Amino acid sequence: MASRGKRFLDSLNDGRSVWVDNDRVNDLPTHPAFSGTLNTISQLFDLLDDVKIRDQVGYSVDGSDKYAHSSFLVPYSAEDLAKRSHAFSYWAKETNGVMSRLSDYARSLVTGWYGSRKQLGKLDSKLESKITAYYEEARDNDLFLTTSLLDPQIDRSKGLDDQRIAERYLHVVKETKEGIVLSGAKMIATGAPYTNDFLIFSFNKLDTRHSKHAHALIVPAGSKGLHIVCRDSFAEADVQNYPLSARYDEMDAVLLFDEVLVPWERVLINGDADAVWKLRSHVPSNTLAFHQTVVRFVAKLEFVTGVTFAVADAIGVDGFLHVQEKLGELITQIDTMKALVIAAEVQAKLDPVSGMWLPEASYIDTARSIGTKLYPRAIEILQQIGGGGFVQTPARISQFDGPLSDLLNRYFEGVSINAENKVRLFKLAWDLIGSPLGSRHELYERFYAGDPVRSFANQYLSSDKSALVDPIWKLLRQSR
Repeated sequence: MASRGKRFLDSLNDGRSVWVDNDRVNDLPTHPAFSGTLNTISQLFDLLDDVKIRDQVGYSVDGSDKYAHSSFLVPYSAEDLAKRSHAFSYWAKETNGVMSRLSDYARSLVTGWYGSRKQLGKLDSKLESKITAYYEEARDNDLFLTTSLLDPQIDRSKGLDDQRIAERYLHVVKETKEGIVLSGAKMIATGAPYTNDFLIFSFNKLDTRHSKHAHALIVPAGSKGLHIVCRDSFAEADVQNYPLSARYDEMDAVLLFDEVLVPWERVLINGDADAVWKLRSHVPSNTLAFHQTVVRFVAKLEFVTGVTFAVADAIGVDGFLHVQEKLGELITQIDTMKALVIAAEVQAKLDPVSGMWLPEASYIDTARSIGTKLYPRAIEILQQIGGGGFVQTPARISQFDGPLSDLLNRYFEGVSINAENKVRLFKLAWDLIGSPLGSRHELYERFYAGDPVRSFANQYLSSDKSALVDPIWKLLRQSR
């Protein structure tokens, strides 16, 4: 039997319509925009076939010899939650935290829905059975999943009452006995070209009068009429000079629906704006998914910090107090995020409705909010410490085997490392701060969790303000 990674790659040649520039991709796994990334993902999938590693990333389904990734594990105990966290961390460290949408996020949403299927079933009479069937299908077939929730940026000052906007937002064209037919667009779908299915629903709450835009769907990537339009590829074939871009370019895409039929068994909710919002804002499923994002972020901060420490040591600046201050700041970033993960897991509690063991959401929300500020600052520190050295490296590592090798080895040497290794290190750092991939990641970390201003505001609005304010008035009353 083929390995899980090979089966995943084979599943992508299903006739899907993936566009890079003006070209439709015929063989996704071999296309230069995807081959490096897909090789990385297939290796991660293969870990479940390794008897020495599979318990670190997966679990035995119903005590059988069948293993699934732990993102599908419904946490009914602290041990289950810890197992999920360890699996997230393992994948994140294998990819240095640079790959944020490896399917474990969207899988966690589905797992949360499944764990709450009886309660969510009250939203629609067939929802429980649909969730159950899909969860088991995705779990047993190692399906890669991603989300696409946002609407196209046409005119944000206008809403769905404007026909020009309404006809471009994803909407139901007609209903048939086979399913619903939709047209419109969705963005931003990270991992879209190589996902098996999309989880599609509205990011914002819709008014009840906009029922044709109210839906929660699981859309196969190979659906007829669905076009996956990719941004410019940041992938590089040259792994020596672009070690991150060659391995980890998670493609982002816009989904264009041109009368796409979604079968009824994949239509979770249709035409009920309130029900869609309840599913979209479902706390247990969101908490499980957001937990993954923070665990992954810790690995990314550790990676950036490691690169920065290595650069500081290579050029002999780590003895200066102002540099040590910046390096210490990176350590506080890591410890802050780790502490929030630990707090969320230690203060996890049983959800009385679903019976699931859930991380404390407030710490997860705090981590996601401050992460929008921490990552840009971490990159800024790396830029400040390496300075102009990042643009003073030879164009290619192969030049160390060329006619100028003696001179290059002399003038690019570091404090305690040879010239070639120092240049390799600086090219890795450049891939973080200066390459198209690096720029995309800074933008991603600022906005992947939504509008950061709104995120902070929502934390204020949802907080128990009386617990903080009441002691103030108590003190003032006692001072009369």
